[in-house]
Amino acid sequence: MNLPNNLVLIGFMGSGKSTLGRLLARQIGSYFLDTDRLIETYYNLSIPEIFKQEGEEKFRELEREVVFWLEKSVTGTVIGAGGGLPIFVPEIKRVGVVVYLKVELEEILKRIDRKEREKRPLFQNFDRVVELYHRREPVYRQIADFIVPNQQLEDSLNRLAEIGLKMGIGKKGKGIEVAGGKG
Repeated sequence: MNLPNNLVLIGFMGSGKSTLGRLLARQIGSYFLDTDRLIETYYNLSIPEIFKQEGEEKFRELEREVVFWLEKSVTGTVIGAGGGLPIFVPEIKRVGVVVYLKVELEEILKRIDRKEREKRPLFQNFDRVVELYHRREPVYRQIADFIVPNQQLEDSLNRLAEIGLKMGIGKKGKGIEVAGGKG
């Protein structure tokens, strides 16, 4: 079976999957889907509400359903995967080319403010965050077809666009202004 022609962004919470995914899709003339937003729309609850009312196990089941749907129904799209999705649903590789957005934990902690942390159920316990980061990082590396360090927005975006266009995702020549330069 051929892989769907998608670019899947993976990485820890706060690594920039949604931000870069939206910018990248716009730059290369594609669409962006976020697995967490798909789950929220399908289930009509926010991620924190699903965790609180149904538990993490139900959330992981919904992630598996989304991956199955993406594999069967979506092509030519930039996809942002939830931080735990590659850990619990390694079949994400069947959805397309997987790119790990690598960001050090210290940088992630700087990026995510208190309000944003409150929206992330697994970010409620600092020791757990550190443990999850160190446990997930090797899995991200193993699953990824490419690793892109996400330190500078424009550099990361340009590298992702290069990968996406090489894989035939999007239309060459579309661009947006990013950080004072052409993306």
